[in-house]
Amino acid sequence: MNSSKTPVPVVQNPALLADHFLAFEQLVRILRAECPWDRKQTHASISHLLIEESYETLEAIEKGDDDEFSKELGDLLLHVVMHSVMAEERGAFSMRTVIEKVFAKLVHRHPHVFGDTSVSGEEEVLQNWEELKMKEGRTSTLEGVPKHLPALLRAQRIQEKAANVGFDWDKKEDVWAKVEEEFTELRVEIAANNPEKSKEEFGDFMFALVNAARFEKFIAEDAVQATNQKFTKRFQYIEQKASEQGRRMNDMTLAEMDEIWNEAKKLER
Repeated sequence: MNSSKTPVPVVQNPALLADHFLAFEQLVRILRAECPWDRKQTHASISHLLIEESYETLEAIEKGDDDEFSKELGDLLLHVVMHSVMAEERGAFSMRTVIEKVFAKLVHRHPHVFGDTSVSGEEEVLQNWEELKMKEGRTSTLEGVPKHLPALLRAQRIQEKAANVGFDWDKKEDVWAKVEEEFTELRVEIAANNPEKSKEEFGDFMFALVNAARFEKFIAEDAVQATNQKFTKRFQYIEQKASEQGRRMNDMTLAEMDEIWNEAKKLER
C-alpha cells in the first residue's frame, strides 16, 4: 500500500490574496482527485448542502458572531470553487469564467459608478438595475426570483421587483386595506366550508401581509422566523418546568401549560 501523503498546497506569497485563492483552488482539485467522497460528488448531490451553508451563514449574521461568520463564508466559498472545478472537469466552464462573468455584470449594472449615468438615490439604482437586466435578455422582471426561496421571502422579492418597475401601491393605507379585504374573503370561504378556495384565499391573505410588511420597512420572513424562535424558547421552558416537576406535558392541563407560558413571557422582559 502506498502510504505517501499528498502535500498540502502552499501559499506562495501570504501577502497576496490571489495566492491564497490559488492555493485554495488547488486544494479543492486535490480533494476531487484523491478523496473518495469528494470525487463521487456531483452538482446535484451537494446542491442541498449549499442551501444549508447559506442558512448557517444567515444564522451567524443574526448572532453577530464574526468568527463564525468568517467560517461560514469560507464554507460558501468552498461550494463556489467545488462547483466550478466540477464544471471545468466536464468542459462546461471554469472558475475564471465565473469571476469574469460576475465582474463584467457588476460593472455593467453600475453605470452610476463606472459610467456617466447619474442617479438621485437608492430607488433609482434599483430601477436602473431591473432595466439593465431586461436589456440583457430577460423576458420578465420576475424571471430572476428563485422558485425554491422560502415562500414569504419569495413573495417579498416578487413584490420588490414589481415595485422597481412602478407596479406598486401609492399609499400604505391602501396596502393595509387590501390585507383586510383578503382576510374578509378568507373568512367567507372558511364559513362556506370550501377547503380549496379557503387555501387560495389564505395564500392571497399571506401575500398581502408580506406586502404590508414591505411597506413597513421590515422583512416578513425575518419577522416570522423571530416568532418561531420566540415560540420555541417559551415552549421549551414549559418542557423544562414539566421535567423539573417530574411530569409529562401530555398529563398537564392547557391552563397549567398556559400559566408557565406566561411565566416564560415575563422572564423575557
